[in-house]
Amino acid sequence: MLRVYQWREPVDYAAAYDVQKRIWSETLAGDGPDALLALTHPPTLTIGKSGRLENMLLSREEMEHHRLTLFFTDRGGDITYHGPGQLVAYPIIDLRRRGKDVHRYIDDLEEVIIRTLADYSVAAHRDEQHVGVWVGDDKIAAIGVRVSRWVTMHGLALNVDPIMEHFSFINPCGIVDRGVTSLVKLLSRDVSLEEVTGRLVARFAEVFSSEIEWVVDAPTGVTAPLEAEAL
Repeated sequence: MLRVYQWREPVDYAAAYDVQKRIWSETLAGDGPDALLALTHPPTLTIGKSGRLENMLLSREEMEHHRLTLFFTDRGGDITYHGPGQLVAYPIIDLRRRGKDVHRYIDDLEEVIIRTLADYSVAAHRDEQHVGVWVGDDKIAAIGVRVSRWVTMHGLALNVDPIMEHFSFINPCGIVDRGVTSLVKLLSRDVSLEEVTGRLVARFAEVFSSEIEWVVDAPTGVTAPLEAEAL
C-alpha cells in the first residue's frame, strides 16, 4: 500500500519537512504504509549536505527582492530550486521491505519520471554522471534523497511549468554546463499540474508495485488517513 498525500496549494518547505519527519518516524516503527507527498512549494532554494554556497548566484538583497527563501537541508546533492509550477514528490519508503538497495531506489525514481514523461511523448533519459532525468542536455527533473535506517525522505522535483527565470539564480545541482527545461516548454502547450500529479502517482505505483490510497488536500499537521477525494 502507498498512501499519497496531495496538497493543491503551495506548502512551505519547513512545514513539508515536518510532515516528512513524522511519517518517517511512523514508517520506521512499522506503524503505517509507505507514503508519497505530492505538492508544490513557494519559491525556495535548498542546499543539500554536499552543497556549496558559491552555486547560489544571488545576494541576500536579491533573494528578498524575488521573495525567495533558503533552507539548508539534510538530503544529498547540491543546490536546488523549488517553486510554483513544479511538482515535488517526497516518498517515505521502507527499503527494509525492498532489499535495502539505495542504488535501485534512485534508479526506480528516475524510471517513474521517465515513464511519466513518456505519457506525454517526451523521450527522457538518465545521465551516467548526474542523478536526475534529462531531455537532451537539459535537466527536467532533480532527485535528492536521504536514507536513514533504511527509510527514505526527500525525493524528486519535476519541472512542469515553473518560473524558468528562477533557475538562473543558481547553478542547478552544482552543474554549470547544462541547461534546464520543463514539460510545458517542450510541448509548447499548457499542462495541468494536477494531471501530471495523477500520472506520476500512477507510474510510481506501477514501478513500486503498490496500490494507492489518496489523501487529498491533507493539512500539514495530519498524517492519519482522511476521506480521500476522487481525482
